[in-house]
Amino acid sequence: MDALELVAHPARLRIVHALRGGRTLTTAELSARLPDVSKAMVYRHVEALSAAGVLEVAEERRVRGAVERHYRLRAERATVSDDEFAAITAEEHRQIFATAMAVLVSEFTAYLDHEDADPVTDLVGYRQHALWLNHDEREQLIADLRRAIVPHLAHESAPGRSRYLLSPILFPVEEGVGVGE
Repeated sequence: MDALELVAHPARLRIVHALRGGRTLTTAELSARLPDVSKAMVYRHVEALSAAGVLEVAEERRVRGAVERHYRLRAERATVSDDEFAAITAEEHRQIFATAMAVLVSEFTAYLDHEDADPVTDLVGYRQHALWLNHDEREQLIADLRRAIVPHLAHESAPGRSRYLLSPILFPVEEGVGVGE
């Protein structure tokens, strides 16, 4: 499985999200975090991700005669390289974007369905901004966002930390704008 196949499937992408930050989880724990996905499908996706080297077994334990595996994400295997990204067709971009949006809807629905959900206290945000940028300003914006976000990607799961999903999306909204600059 290449990275494109990974990002093109909502359940696999949600499994990757769940394991980010150095977490180790069992398939049963992953199933509990994806209540809208059948246990059988979670097990299949974990097996596929493991076979592709995206997940690795961090620990094995015997539990009532069965082997319980704790999985860890191999983040370097769960990303699309610049070369792979450059080779993606317009149709594949549509598919990946639709998958990303489906994952956002699923994760947000799961958050809202939790009895303790409080969007005001949790500072939930989903604003959209229309920006007018030239090539240099766009490059500067992207660099600024990376400087702000990248250091936080290294944070691991720890007491007092909650997992958040941040999904910056940037694209030109008028035909011909931004093309070939």
